[in-house]
Amino acid sequence: MHRGDLIAASSTVEVALRKFPDSQSEWHWRFWALKGEILMLQGQYEESLSLLNTSLPAKLASSDIAIWQKLSQGAAWARVSKYEDAANSLAQADLLARQNHPELLGEVALRQGILAFHRGDATAAFSAYRTALRIAQDQKNSFLEVASLGSLGLAATRLEHYDESIDWNKRALQLSQSLGDSRSISRIKGNVAWGYHEMGDLENALAGFEEAQFEAERVGLVADRIYWLNSAASVSYDLGDFSAAESSSQRAIALAKSLKENGAIIECLQNLALVALARGEFAQAQRDLSEATQRENPAPDHARQLYTRLIAAHLATRTRNLSEAEYSYSEIASDTQAPASLRWEAQASLAQVHAAQGKSSLAEGEFNASIDTISKARDALQHEDFRLSFLSSAIRFYNAYVDFLIAQHRPSDALAIAERSRAQTLTSGLTEPSQALVTSFPRVNAQQLAARFHSTLLFYSLGTLHSHLWVITPQMTTLLSLPSQSEIDPLVKSYREQVLDGDNPLESSNSSASKLYSTLVQPATQLIPRNSRVIIFPDGTLNSLNFECLIVPRPAPHYWIEDVTLTNANSLTLLQRARFSSPPRKARLFLVGDAVSSDDQFPPLRQAAREMALVKGYFPEVRRRILTGKDATPASYFSAQPEGFDYLHFVTHGTASRAHPLDSAVILTKSGDSAKLYAHEIITRPLHAYLVTVSACDGVGARAYAGEGLVGLSWAFLRAGAHNVIASLWEVSDDSTPKLMDELYKGLRAGQDPGTALRNAKLALVRDPGVFRKPFYWAPFQLYAGS
Repeated sequence: MHRGDLIAASSTVEVALRKFPDSQSEWHWRFWALKGEILMLQGQYEESLSLLNTSLPAKLASSDIAIWQKLSQGAAWARVSKYEDAANSLAQADLLARQNHPELLGEVALRQGILAFHRGDATAAFSAYRTALRIAQDQKNSFLEVASLGSLGLAATRLEHYDESIDWNKRALQLSQSLGDSRSISRIKGNVAWGYHEMGDLENALAGFEEAQFEAERVGLVADRIYWLNSAASVSYDLGDFSAAESSSQRAIALAKSLKENGAIIECLQNLALVALARGEFAQAQRDLSEATQRENPAPDHARQLYTRLIAAHLATRTRNLSEAEYSYSEIASDTQAPASLRWEAQASLAQVHAAQGKSSLAEGEFNASIDTISKARDALQHEDFRLSFLSSAIRFYNAYVDFLIAQHRPSDALAIAERSRAQTLTSGLTEPSQALVTSFPRVNAQQLAARFHSTLLFYSLGTLHSHLWVITPQMTTLLSLPSQSEIDPLVKSYREQVLDGDNPLESSNSSASKLYSTLVQPATQLIPRNSRVIIFPDGTLNSLNFECLIVPRPAPHYWIEDVTLTNANSLTLLQRARFSSPPRKARLFLVGDAVSSDDQFPPLRQAAREMALVKGYFPEVRRRILTGKDATPASYFSAQPEGFDYLHFVTHGTASRAHPLDSAVILTKSGDSAKLYAHEIITRPLHAYLVTVSACDGVGARAYAGEGLVGLSWAFLRAGAHNVIASLWEVSDDSTPKLMDELYKGLRAGQDPGTALRNAKLALVRDPGVFRKPFYWAPFQLYAGS
């Protein structure tokens, strides 16, 4: 049972009960109590309570068996929302334990925490779990310690202390794995996934819930399986996969009804109502919500009630019952006990209702309140991964505010709000506390910025209904309307597949590169002079797109790189901090690469030594530092004081972690346990480099976050303070890269800025008659500026 195999435990206890059928035998009652505990752990609460509803013989009335009877009853009563019955059972268990069996006081505290948690009092639950942990550690009871640690992680998430939750769960998982405790491992993985979901990291959340559900099914944890199935449904809904969401919730509700798990049934009905609402099936949504409300009445859970009410307000909005929606949203937004995520959703939704009612002033105030609530919740986080993913669950509220301002014919204010959502984690890492960023708008004079960089700025914002493009020149700002994200995303995917397959889009009559140009760039061409500079501020899937290889149709089809010099930026705020300047004189080079391979996955790069020889040739020996071969280790990178160099250049393999982007890494020579220089390590050492070049595969990253863009090595070097970063969007060729880098540094030595030098280096390949003219070879490298 402790190891989580409840199927085997149940089978064995039945054998034992048949062996000891005599009710006068103490062993009969011990196995009887154990069966009640197993049934409770399996989620068969009614069966457990029915079994344990028996009086023990008088000689056992004060025994540890009686305490376990009350502990199991208390936990089961709590889970079926019979809170007074649960409190009475646990009070009796506490009294007996204090009188006769103090070794069970830790279990009593754990169950008291369970009762408080299910009652909705996460603070009291957390306190009880802390007591259970202290007793478990004093008694060296490892299984109780695991349960207490995992429960503390759960309560911390409910309290919205997400950083703390991660720490508790990490400790719990390590201990449970060492004990082989399958039940706890399953629960902790699911609880961690809950934290990911709350922070908008939907990919890790879905993977975690699915794994937890599988483990729960394997060891017979039916109640846990219900919860993880329905949680996976919530993530699928957020990802827009309504069929998967409905399927998971239907499976969960069938199991919940078989166990008469009322709370779980309500949560399943909430998910099903959301799916019906998304599909426009309003009558079905109303039926689901009505049943959820009816089931809540006997023992209401406040937070759960608020969520049902929020969905009902969404339904009222969709069915044009705006006064009802207005009242409900107002109540939720003003409820100080509501979770922050419910408050900001209610605030933003109320703003949209007021906009529909023509109450523009009220709407704007509520949009601002929603954004402020989101910002405060995000600013409270310390864990970098959570700060990165946070906006994924809230970006739609920024977008709704942008749409509102555009409808009010205020494109400049709309741009300021779109900008406010960009690169918040990146920017905060570069800002001293005494220089806290102002969050009100307007903040950046975009036209002055365009003049300072002698550029046209293209600021994209993708939306579910429609997208926007702000074209910013020194003279004016123009807002253009673009198709929805659902139309743009497939074109970007097709483009990447074509380029990565080694095709030449210029030779294709139906190229997605041509369609993307006509969709994303052509509407702005009258505002972009030929041979001028353009700075791209991408959004969503556009982060994985190199605009340089989009195809301009006239006068003859050609890549856009032949018309303009392109740079990428994360936000206007960051670009404002950057400088547009020629390469520094007497610059110092830090060159790292041609590492010793310790992994077949990263074989030696055939052309690494050649590339390094070409690059170092542009710097005199006294102004360069080179780490190569056995000396090119992660530790050597830091001991060489990289902050003292103007140029950093890496000639190595690289990895991009999709699950945890700050685990993206430069692959160097193994030192100690690792050959990886991780992104999360890079950001800890401030840099002042004019240019960092990551001549490695996937240097930009594999995963885009709302507002932050692709997060990987390029993001990390910008976060560390580099002014410009060149990194790759995909796998790079070991054959073509040395030539491109040679041309790059030739231009830099001639006084060209990084954008011009990189463009000229790429054009040398574009105009090559050989295979290197294909975008696969020259297009992966992009320049990122703004630090």
